[in-house]
Amino acid sequence: PQYTRGTVAAFAPFDARADAEALRKAMKGIGTDEETVLTILTTRNNAQRQEIASAFKTLFGRDLVDDLKSELTGKFETLMVSLMRPAYIFDAHALKHAIKGAGTNEKVLTEILASRTPAEVQNIKEVYLQEYEADLEDKITGETSGYFQRLLVVLLQANRDPDVGVDEALVEQDAQVLFRAGELKWGTDEEKFITILGTRSVSHLRRVFDKYMTISGFQIEETIDRETSGDLEKLLLAVVKCIRSVPAYFAETLYYSMKGAGTDDDTLIRVMVSRSEIDLLDIRQEFRKNFAKSLYHVIQKDTSGDYRKALLLLCGGDDE
Repeated sequence: PQYTRGTVAAFAPFDARADAEALRKAMKGIGTDEETVLTILTTRNNAQRQEIASAFKTLFGRDLVDDLKSELTGKFETLMVSLMRPAYIFDAHALKHAIKGAGTNEKVLTEILASRTPAEVQNIKEVYLQEYEADLEDKITGETSGYFQRLLVVLLQANRDPDVGVDEALVEQDAQVLFRAGELKWGTDEEKFITILGTRSVSHLRRVFDKYMTISGFQIEETIDRETSGDLEKLLLAVVKCIRSVPAYFAETLYYSMKGAGTDDDTLIRVMVSRSEIDLLDIRQEFRKNFAKSLYHVIQKDTSGDYRKALLLLCGGDDE
């Protein structure tokens, strides 16, 4: 698909060899010229960065990513290396690292599987199998449990109904089923929530949420908040928010990654990099609307140094 709502687009006129030479010069000898590194990598798109890496290897017999890792440090290094990761493997890599070793990073599983389209999920599974010779679903079921696991498995099937016309009778029926499963029942019938939220089309579910509000007097998020908890609650809420608006979901994710004491840099980097060529302009718009501040302003306030410079270039502009 042609995404046109990103902040990063193909750079023109583009010269992979010239960029490779500039990067080599910036990292050669004593001290690194970080400014050159961050300017080139944030203003070229992912496909161009791959061409630069290939030119770098041809010209110097060196691996660009290895050089970045040895010359840079900390969050700035993580950001630059993330920008160099081929786009097609980005999500599979993030999931691989979320389910390896001690403890699973549920936040990453939730964010990726709730927000990606069925076609994207299908692609992630294929790439995961090719790159890691393992079945993503097996890996995820091995590390999760309960209803949280069940909803992840439903999302992994990537079988959401296509958006073709909405059947008002089914909208009414689904809304009633959710109402009876949530507000009207002692305990919640999680199965119903999982099936409906995990398989119905986006336009259908948006109508179901409106109807739910009419029937119950509550937003469906309020019911989920009250009736469920822990990882399942976070995943259900993420799915609902992504059905309503993926950019609004990411605006909120970015906001909370920087709110309060300390920054969740892993989330900040993952979202800024993965959405930079897709919908970061829309995310910025939602951010401004929902948090009364621009994303640019919050990044500026919350980060520093070369890391901040690079993030602001990716952000691509202020909406104050």
